[in-house]
Amino acid sequence: MPKVLVIPTYQEAENIAALLREVRSVCPELDVVVADDNSPDGTGKIAEEVAEELGRIQVLHRPGKQGLGAAYRHGFRHALDQGYEVVVQMDADFSHDPAVLPVLLDAVDAGADVAVGSRYVPGGSVPNWTWMRRMLSRWGNTYARTMLRLRLRDATTAFRAYRAEVLEAIDIDGTTANGYLFQIETAFRLSVAGVRVVEVPITFVDRVAGSSKMAVVRTMAETELRVTWWGIALRAPHLTDRVRATGPGRFAESRIRPTGSPRNL
Repeated sequence: MPKVLVIPTYQEAENIAALLREVRSVCPELDVVVADDNSPDGTGKIAEEVAEELGRIQVLHRPGKQGLGAAYRHGFRHALDQGYEVVVQMDADFSHDPAVLPVLLDAVDAGADVAVGSRYVPGGSVPNWTWMRRMLSRWGNTYARTMLRLRLRDATTAFRAYRAEVLEAIDIDGTTANGYLFQIETAFRLSVAGVRVVEVPITFVDRVAGSSKMAVVRTMAETELRVTWWGIALRAPHLTDRVRATGPGRFAESRIRPTGSPRNL
């Protein structure tokens, strides 16, 4: 099956060349798509130079920073339109170990619809995190799993391999979330679709080079609000339908509803 790895980038000049070389080393059969949001530090240019050197790497030069979810949607659609049958995603900052890529691909080859690199199954770990960060991450995952009846133990991981037909089945183009929440929205759609998900343990490490672009407070607030709304819609659709009938409700729906999800959540 033709397979491709989608890597969204913004300000990853210190990581992208080494990452692309390591990916090619551990998975020589894997094509790569880099979706760069016009990084001011020249990430896209560096990726182009490595692509010329290694081959089978495409760089999508996006107009500007529009969010992680938007970059993934662009990269996924590009891969699907080119006929790839397996689409993998990972972060560009080495928090995901490229050595795990063959494990995810093997899981899909063995019959999984989606293979997920998980911190929260036996064998998974986050060795460098503080106690507070561990608790916040576990709380976010537990809350999302409970509210949305998710099948994944790690709903926020961005290390996944999908069969192409699964991305089409969950209407990946219709997702609306960006950033951290994009992973939860796709996890929700996977759970509703009832596809076979296999979680493999990973060790998640913090980036060594560069800096995080996540706005922590805003991200947490957006995540809590959307997950709560989606959870209420699952349990009390008549209530949320009444809210949608109002002007403010229609505006809120346009901002937070995952388009294409069941019952118009």
